[in-house]
Amino acid sequence: MKIDTAEFVLSALSQRQFLKDGKPQVAFAGRSNVGKSSLLNRLLGRKGLARISKTPGRTRAVNYFLVNGRVYFVDLPGYGYAKAGKRDREAWAKLINAYCASALQESLVVLLVDSKVGATDLDCQAFEYLSGFGGELVVVATKTDRLSGNRRGIALRGIRKTLELGEETAVIPVSAKSGAGLKELWHCIELHVQSAKKRMA
Repeated sequence: MKIDTAEFVLSALSQRQFLKDGKPQVAFAGRSNVGKSSLLNRLLGRKGLARISKTPGRTRAVNYFLVNGRVYFVDLPGYGYAKAGKRDREAWAKLINAYCASALQESLVVLLVDSKVGATDLDCQAFEYLSGFGGELVVVATKTDRLSGNRRGIALRGIRKTLELGEETAVIPVSAKSGAGLKELWHCIELHVQSAKKRMA
């Protein structure tokens, strides 16, 4: 997809702020510090559009970015930030639950898993939870530039096995640093946008 425009639109802190204007949505989910913001910036070709921080847990809202005026990229708060207080974790969970219930059935969900770490128990729980809403889901293995070809293959097979993925669920190895895998991820996004258009026609 050629990116003509990409702009930050809204940080939603409550359900009443969620955008429901009929445009297709692509939601990005993953553990804290998995590389969501870096991947979003690389996908959109905009440095600093999504805020990057070395401190986990910085994304505390549902952040909307409008791409080419026709599709929203939605950055969800990262899960699994151990240092967050109980009240913060409960607030994040409530916000994510509300977004998922309202939008995921018709959204594409991109679940990010750190290729160096592999799929954790939290990733397994997230995959099961997100799959339950009936939307389309693709798994992305991030930071693959840090692994050699052989280790990368082992990591991808491990992620697929741990998450117990069926053949219908893609696992795309990507690197926000090198750009590897972005073409394949964009292909999935384009198919979702085209499918959404047909449903609305």
